[in-house]
Amino acid sequence: MSDPDPNRPLDAEALARVRAVGRRFDPAAELETAEDVATFLDEYLRDNADPAAFAQALGIIARAEGMTEIARRAGVGRESLYKSLSGEVAPSFETVLKVVRALGLRLAVTPAAGEAA
Repeated sequence: MSDPDPNRPLDAEALARVRAVGRRFDPAAELETAEDVATFLDEYLRDNADPAAFAQALGIIARAEGMTEIARRAGVGRESLYKSLSGEVAPSFETVLKVVRALGLRLAVTPAAGEAA
């Protein structure tokens, strides 16, 4: 059996496989349902208690739904929203609440398992 010609162009299927391997994992692409979003945000918060990390998680969710549309629903500028949800800064609580509502979510507080109040 001979080796394939290295100069022959890849067919469409082979090219798609190469591109898929070269892509970074994007969690936004996996968020399809409200349950997906809630689970993602809950797990993210469990591992990252930092306000900037929470903002970053909201940013991932907003990208999944469309940042322009979320900015419109939240009543904030798109560029401002990108900056606020980049994870580089901690946005104001007001911005967080606007984004949470725009995403169709609500915040809930529950006791931490095994911890006294």
